[in-house]
Amino acid sequence: MLEMRPNCECCDRDLPPSDTAARICSFECTFCVKCAEDRLGGRCPNCGGNLVTRPTRAARFLEKLPASTVRVLKPEGCAASSG
Repeated sequence: MLEMRPNCECCDRDLPPSDTAARICSFECTFCVKCAEDRLGGRCPNCGGNLVTRPTRAARFLEKLPASTVRVLKPEGCAASSG
């Protein structure tokens, strides 16, 4: 099950579970669409994998299966992936 991380690792923008602007890689690194496209060129700066739209979780499941509340942030910001 996806962690559904609550923020963009680059800019710290809030990304609630229903936000269609969230992008993830296969390791669930999470970015907002603006950072994913404009800063990262669609590639995860951590693993080099492609960033895709994160699925949303239906509200009826969030009580039983809540999204993560752990924020992940790169204090130095994000640079485009080289790989």
